[in-house]
Amino acid sequence: ETTNFRDYDSVELVPSDLYKADEVKKLFQGEQYRAAWSKKIKVPIVFLDTLKGGMTILKEGGGKQTHSLKLKGADGITYTLRGVNKDASALIPEFLKTLNLENVVVDGISAQHPLAAILVAELAEKANVMHTGPNMVFVPKQKELQQYNENYGNRLYLLEYETESDINYTKYSNVSKIVETDDLQEMKVSLKDSLHVDTSTLVRSRLFDMLIGDWDRHTKQWGWAIQKKDSMYNAIPIAGDRDNAFFHLEGVIPLILSNKNVVKELRPFDEDIDFIEGYIYPFDRYFLLKTPQDIFIQEAEKLQATLTDSALKESLKVWPKNIRDLDADDILKKIKSRRNDLKEYATKFHEIIQKQGKVMEPLKGSEDIALPENLLNCFECYP
Repeated sequence: ETTNFRDYDSVELVPSDLYKADEVKKLFQGEQYRAAWSKKIKVPIVFLDTLKGGMTILKEGGGKQTHSLKLKGADGITYTLRGVNKDASALIPEFLKTLNLENVVVDGISAQHPLAAILVAELAEKANVMHTGPNMVFVPKQKELQQYNENYGNRLYLLEYETESDINYTKYSNVSKIVETDDLQEMKVSLKDSLHVDTSTLVRSRLFDMLIGDWDRHTKQWGWAIQKKDSMYNAIPIAGDRDNAFFHLEGVIPLILSNKNVVKELRPFDEDIDFIEGYIYPFDRYFLLKTPQDIFIQEAEKLQATLTDSALKESLKVWPKNIRDLDADDILKKIKSRRNDLKEYATKFHEIIQKQGKVMEPLKGSEDIALPENLLNCFECYP
């Protein structure tokens, strides 16, 4: 008998049962967050014809792992539905297929916490870091999904703001629009010295990324709220896509892969950050090259002051109790340890940016726009 989901407002389900493992598999591929993936959670059921006053599908999106739909609400704001369950098939190298080891990559998703983005948004709120307000929802099969019904119906999603929007969804006033990085660069060409990036806020956001162990912060993960004051424009960063916060690696194979000499960007969420270079992207050098070290120290101190032990503990209440009981203590211990050493990490972060210097290639997503050379290398070095 088919369930009529319109008769219910919520559903209880497990995020995924793909990651169950015996003891041998756990030894080689780690425990990770397997238990959290297989715990039942209660989530609201949503239908596109009533969600936010009615949603219109704009297009299909997503990177290599994530299926997503871009939507526009009746409020004119752009949203995205991002699949909680990942498809790792596009990430599997040919040599692993040849060795019949595809499972190593598929199973690696268990290092991501299924409810990471929900906790990160709550921590970001306390840290005064902009975020995309994710909520977990269940989307049943429905005619409003149109041609996407078969592939997208009856799945678990994060519903969140897009990192571009014609309508202001932030708490900031005088924001005319929210743009992606390539659009920000094109604005800089025309507005020149009247457009600046809010570098203090960007430094705070990037130090926050280190606190939560979010190593996947390339250029296309960011939006910018464009705020106009008199004749000046201020670009305030908005971090999107938080799948890799609290990335928990254990087991023989994942620990080999995360060695700094193998995949330097793949940073495990430990109590200490022993390889800050792995967190630094061309994005950082591009936007923060001219930012004084004092700002890095000041923003570290602000995060230490706002993310107190009690604030961290309070944030965990956004998770259901069965998930908190599994993972809260370990995650809290690691954030506290990183927070206590944050000024040291901030200093090192600044030093590495200066040492690595200007970028010499277009940022990810900006390859197709024509930029003057000094804007290609560094945002605040132009005009």
